Amino acid sequence: MKTIPTILTTLVVLAVCNGEEHHHIKIIEGGIHGPATTTRYWDCCKPTCSWPGNIEYKKPVKACRADGVTAQDPENQSGCIGGQSYVCTDQSMYAINDTLAYGFVAAGFSESTTLENMCCACVMFTFKDQGLENKKMVVQMTNTGKVGPEEHDMFDIAMPGSGVGYYTEGCTTQWNSDVSNWGDQYGGVRDEAGCYKLPKELLEGCLFRFHWMKGASNPDVYFQQVECPKELTDRTGCFPLN
Repeated sequence: MKTIPTILTTLVVLAVCNGEEHHHIKIIEGGIHGPATTTRYWDCCKPTCSWPGNIEYKKPVKACRADGVTAQDPENQSGCIGGQSYVCTDQSMYAINDTLAYGFVAAGFSESTTLENMCCACVMFTFKDQGLENKKMVVQMTNTGKVGPEEHDMFDIAMPGSGVGYYTEGCTTQWNSDVSNWGDQYGGVRDEAGCYKLPKELLEGCLFRFHWMKGASNPDVYFQQVECPKELTDRTGCFPLN
């Protein structure tokens, strides 16, 4: 897999159309790309890219107070470990049309790419299976990390009700909602009915998995680095280095 080059000069424009909607996705030639696996999560924790120390050269990803809307001080500790800073409610997946969706992911790469040059970068997923072959997803990285040298690149798609994972306290403290309402610790709610146990603010983000994604579970993708759409950077306030 390639690292992000310092200077990117060539962009390939991909038009994604449905009805009257027309979205130009700019693929960055020479950017990161390759096959990857996906998982899903929603732990309510402050994103790692919200810490100023992880992205010294740009504004960090917006983190929120417990209401999921009001911006929190970027130096405030994560609500998952005793602080009062959480992921913002609008940093979840949403459909643009039947074949295109925008959203946010945690990303893990098998090669030595640093947190600094991956926070807030965007990629486009082309799905390989599970009935999603005609769909594309453009996502911004708000959490980054590493995977083992023998593992594939991995993206953890942020969707409410998709499993709180290791940090089991974040969603309960943010929403005063028992952890049992959030489904399986890894995987989350099992059906649409489970989405209705979540706070109403998160309902649409949860239903996205069962509607736009047709209930697909951890589909494989091919990813390409793209120029971040304004709709995503407006939500996070964070722009990639390039």
